Amino acid sequence: VRLVESGGGLVQPGGSLRLSCGASGSIFSINPMGWYRQAPGKQREFVATLFSGGSTKYADSVKGRFTISGDNAKNTVYLQMNSLKPEDTGVYYCNAYLREVGSTWHEYWGQGTQVTVSS
Repeated sequence: VRLVESGGGLVQPGGSLRLSCGASGSIFSINPMGWYRQAPGKQREFVATLFSGGSTKYADSVKGRFTISGDNAKNTVYLQMNSLKPEDTGVYYCNAYLREVGSTWHEYWGQGTQVTVSS
């Protein structure tokens, strides 16, 4: 199983970015799938997650600015980030709890994508 992120980059404060994360492999089920981030010198922190039933959860720091969504058929989750602030800068990691065909539930991480918010 692989989680592959894309969509990071450099953006000015107030700008927007959209991250994508696709899971590939012999996947039977995913629940949940979401995003964490890690700023330089800080611990990795939760950003947002999407449950298979469609419910979502967000960190207080991103509520009202970030929106998580998904495409079950593509095993893909998206993070639309609006009104970006310099404090949103960091490496964004995709995270998923999933079950492969014939296996049990395991947690997986992507390799990370850099988001830099700076003027």
